[in-house]
Order: sequence, then C-alpha cells, then structure tokens
Amino acid sequence: MNPRERTERTDPWSLYRTLIEGVPDGPCVRDYCLGTHWSYVEADCGMGVSFTCRGGARGREARDLRGLPLREAARLSMSWRFEEATLGVAALNAYYAQRSLLDGLGASYDDPIELPDDAIRKMDAFELHRPRIEASASKNVVVVGHFPHAERIAEYANLTVLERNCAHDLDTPDPACEYVLPGADFAFFTGVTLINKTAPRLLELASSAETVLVGPSVVMSPALFEHGADVLAGSVVADPEKVRFAVKNGTGRFFGEALAMASLSRL
Repeated sequence: MNPRERTERTDPWSLYRTLIEGVPDGPCVRDYCLGTHWSYVEADCGMGVSFTCRGGARGREARDLRGLPLREAARLSMSWRFEEATLGVAALNAYYAQRSLLDGLGASYDDPIELPDDAIRKMDAFELHRPRIEASASKNVVVVGHFPHAERIAEYANLTVLERNCAHDLDTPDPACEYVLPGADFAFFTGVTLINKTAPRLLELASSAETVLVGPSVVMSPALFEHGADVLAGSVVADPEKVRFAVKNGTGRFFGEALAMASLSRL
C-alpha cells in the first residue's frame, strides 16, 4: 500500500463525503427547525430528524436553509458547530430515511407508538442483540451514550458505558474508548457520534466487534457498512405533522408516535 492509499483509507472525512455525494441533485429544503431536544429538515423527498447537539465551535449558520439544495444543507454535517451539524445530519436523513429506498435494501420496521418510560419496543436494538450476546463466549459490551435502561445489559454482559458527561454509576468518560473498544465483542453507538464527528474513529476502534448504530440520528445509508457498522437501528418519519409538533413544542412529546423504528443490516 502506498502512502496515498493509506491516507485515503484512514481519512475520517471520507464517510461524510460519501454520504453527502449520495444525496441527488434536485431535492430542496422546504422547512427545518432546530429544536430544544430534536430537530428536523423537510425536503421535497421527505423529512429527516436528528438529536439536537449543541456546542462545538462558536457561531451559527446565518443562511435561511429554505430553498437550498438538500445536498448543500447536508454539507453542514461536516461543521464543527454542532447546531449546524445537527441540521446537516437531519438533511442527510431527509434523503436516506425514505421507506422507498430502505424497502429495497431489506429494512424492517416497528410501528410508531408512545410507550411508558419502562417499556421496550419490539425492535429495541439492545434486546434484539441480547440472545447473541448471551450466546457469545466473550460478553464484552461497550455502549457509547447512556441510553435509557442501558443498565439492563449489565445483567448478562460485561458492560462499559462511555459518556461525555458522566451522570450514572455505570458511566465511564468517553476518552476511554481508546482503551475499551478494541476489546469489545459488541458495540452500540448513539447516532450523535455522526454529529460530533467521533463516529469514524469509534468505528475504527471497534473493528473487531459487532457494531450497531442506534437512534433517530443514525443516517440510514449502507455507506456506513463500508466504514465498519454492521447494523443501523434508526428510524423513518411516519407522521411529519407530529414531528413538527414534537420538535417545536420543545418537550419531545409525541415523538415516539411520529417515528417508525427502522433496522438495516449489513447482511
């Protein structure tokens, strides 16, 4: 391998460029909202959502994104201003999270439903992988991001939860990723890692693990399989009106009713 090939293969921006270039010419942004907890971008081809990530570099996008080509809005996913990157990832999902595209790739879905906090949806990524983890000779599980009920995994596996702002006894500061991910058998990453740009390195570190990207921010593109992901456990918008209401009222209420969970596997 010559040095130039090595640089191209390890370039962390290559994932983002591939995702952006996959968005076709034509669709434009119709509407968008950077919400308190969640955000959306609505385009001619559909609506995409993302968790609202704040911080990063100072400043903010001054342009009105309405009328902008969707591909141009998707370029914001490369921004170090995380509010901009939030909208960029939502723009990517406005294209990639279309059932018309995912059906052809063999995606499966869970009907949208609002559940009590202690309930589990049938396509919960952690529960779906539980039989595989329990049957594994080695049960080292790393979860990036403290998901609700992540502590359940500790009942049947060796669990490490990596979190930027540690707030639970199970949490370990996320720089520990360099130490624990190479030894993981199963790894679950929040889709927010695509917004804060940690996803390429985390996927590289978890190359020996079965790796699942989880949450509404996950970009539902097979391009992620080429960069190390094995399963994409994201969502598609089932009710755009409820998404608009959930995002704009700031509480996230009805968000579960507005999204259908979607799963796409490398195999």
